[in-house]
Amino acid sequence: MNNIFKGSISKFLLATILVASNSSTFAAINVLACEPEWAALAKQLGGNHVVVNSATTALQDPHHIQARPRLISKARRADMLICSGAELEIGWLPILLKKSGNAKIQSQAIGHIMTADHVELLGKLEKVSRSMGDVHAAGNPHVHLDPRRMVLIADLVTQRLAQIDPDNSESYRNNNQSFKSDMTAMLERMKATVESLRNKRWVVHHNNWIYLNDWLGLQQIATLEPKPGVPPTTKHLAKLVSSLNENPVRAIAYGSYQPKKAANWLGKKTNTSVLALQYTVIDWEKPNAIVSWYESLITSLANALVP
Repeated sequence: MNNIFKGSISKFLLATILVASNSSTFAAINVLACEPEWAALAKQLGGNHVVVNSATTALQDPHHIQARPRLISKARRADMLICSGAELEIGWLPILLKKSGNAKIQSQAIGHIMTADHVELLGKLEKVSRSMGDVHAAGNPHVHLDPRRMVLIADLVTQRLAQIDPDNSESYRNNNQSFKSDMTAMLERMKATVESLRNKRWVVHHNNWIYLNDWLGLQQIATLEPKPGVPPTTKHLAKLVSSLNENPVRAIAYGSYQPKKAANWLGKKTNTSVLALQYTVIDWEKPNAIVSWYESLITSLANALVP
């Protein structure tokens, strides 16, 4: 019995050593995304080879969160960081990076991706002052609202995943190809609906839809905020009532994390439909979450804006 017991121990130790020696083969890449859209993209491209966390949810304003201990802990373990950039996370990301002490996700590292740095930005400003509100001199950071830019970013993330984990590079490339094929198929299905949205007029809560406007050809007439990041005021809303009564729009929209009070008030005063939109991916862990979100967004817009 003693020899049998010793033999079992030896086999167990040998198996443990073999597993430990090959742990790198099975280790997943830890990805920390600043926003749900990038969490969804990382999950789509990485598949079973990644573990993804999102610093924010679809119901949070990504401008304003805090680098709490739990988030810092996730940053310390991350192999890759994917954020919007263009100063969207300026209030908390620098603190998070500093406190994490993680060289893998610092600026200039392979695992550091600011998506706005890799696509053409709209809304660039030569000069910025506090009097202008919450504006971004480098350009508007909400690039995920244009699938054309999303596809370019997917190529970049795929490349970086392959650099970090070359053993699974083929899997990442295949996942990216599937993602782009699904995107193309969805846009072809929705082609007539997309065309029907061109030149439709609307009012939005905050100026975070300009990439959607650029893609779909929508005419954004005004924002409920008098300045970016400044809550709607009575004076500003009164001006909008006068303006919209003279030149009506099809809808007044607010995003998933934005308050609805001003939109509802203006909608009643001007007899205009009020539209609640999913600003970003809600169920980002689900398969094809990004493509499904775009399709849902297009459908919601068409229902509200097209006669």
